[in-house]
Amino acid sequence: MITRRQWLAAAVAAPSVGAVIGWGTALASSDGKGWRFPNVPLVTHEGRRVRLYDDLLRDKIVIVNFMYSRCRGICPGVTRNMLRVQKLLHPRVGRDIFMYSISIKPQEDTVEALAKYAESLEPGPGWYFLTGDPEDIETTRIGLGAVDPDPAVDADKSQHIGMLRYGNERLERWAGCPGGAKPEWIAKSILWTVAGDDTPRASAAL
Repeated sequence: MITRRQWLAAAVAAPSVGAVIGWGTALASSDGKGWRFPNVPLVTHEGRRVRLYDDLLRDKIVIVNFMYSRCRGICPGVTRNMLRVQKLLHPRVGRDIFMYSISIKPQEDTVEALAKYAESLEPGPGWYFLTGDPEDIETTRIGLGAVDPDPAVDADKSQHIGMLRYGNERLERWAGCPGGAKPEWIAKSILWTVAGDDTPRASAAL
């Protein structure tokens, strides 16, 4: 089994996972009372109305990506990886780890469209696909740091950032990695960085 020291060394050396280290700076600055997140309303693919902070982030370990259901670029590969990550982290997903895929094209991705998309994936408990008003989606995207430094690229939805954000809101630990990284590395980084687990269980297949 790979050790934490070996993982950190490999993460620094490998471009595909190096962004795991220190990728939390895009979040809103802290005033000493903890990270500030927007508390905008969103809707799950099941039609449940939720608040970003109150219902989705507070006191939770979360994995977040931004996508849209008709994406033919980076999204399918990231989604496949997330399906694998969910299996690797079983049975914690839905118990103390939650996964959120947030549409950046809410005009297209209605609740019905996301429900159909989710049904095609059979994601299992603890993984929610979310939509909402365009302004609230944009606030969410910026608030979670899914922003490209090039404004032209950032404005082009077809070139949206393919990063995963993961964090433990209660512990104020946040990091991220490319969504195209190996699922095994993503799962390890989540367990070691934000889930407080230095010894992944054999049942997690890590």
